[in-house]
Amino acid sequence: MSIRHWPIHERPRERLLNSGPQQLSDAELLAIFLRTGLPGKSAVDLARELLTEFGNLRVLLTTDRASFCRIKGLGSAKYALLQAVLEMGRRHLWQTLQQGDGITDPAQAKQYVSARLRDYPHEVFACLYLDNRHRCLQFEELFRGTIHGASVHPREVVKQALRHNAAAIILAHNHPSGVANPSQADRDLTDRLKAALALVDVRVLDHLVVGDGECVSFAERGWLV
Repeated sequence: MSIRHWPIHERPRERLLNSGPQQLSDAELLAIFLRTGLPGKSAVDLARELLTEFGNLRVLLTTDRASFCRIKGLGSAKYALLQAVLEMGRRHLWQTLQQGDGITDPAQAKQYVSARLRDYPHEVFACLYLDNRHRCLQFEELFRGTIHGASVHPREVVKQALRHNAAAIILAHNHPSGVANPSQADRDLTDRLKAALALVDVRVLDHLVVGDGECVSFAERGWLV
């Protein structure tokens, strides 16, 4: 049965407007995005099938174009729409960081950095540049590597910090394995970068390691003293 034949209080769009998006299931949210189903199959039914096939909503949202478009009922237009929605979400987080009085809690940076780095299949090292009030100046992905690691060059990190006139910096990288626990190599690299940046009066406020569903903060663990 088509959703338009459902009782109004059961339709996903009306439920979202009346109760808020938090009250909807993954399938209902995805059905609103899909807008239409297939002959004999409502948008909610199609959404449930997609979630079963991909495993969960996150995998579906981050799958590549070819895998996405091979599913009946999807296609390049919906893939483009999905990418636009995801990018708007990331930009919303960035603009939220830029506003206000600066970063005062590691959780603020962790949320944004996780959204940017957690879905890469390879390691990416990035920097969040801040002014002297810890307001965000720029976020840059500086080095890309393999599933096992990325080569990070302190000289380039210092160069970019000076280019952005940063007073402070938050280092970040992802672990494609999904395990966010920092390695000894991560700690050694942080010490080298902290020493190099200190020479130009740029403070390292944190190093965030992004895993699957977890983001570890060096500052919270007391490793940057």
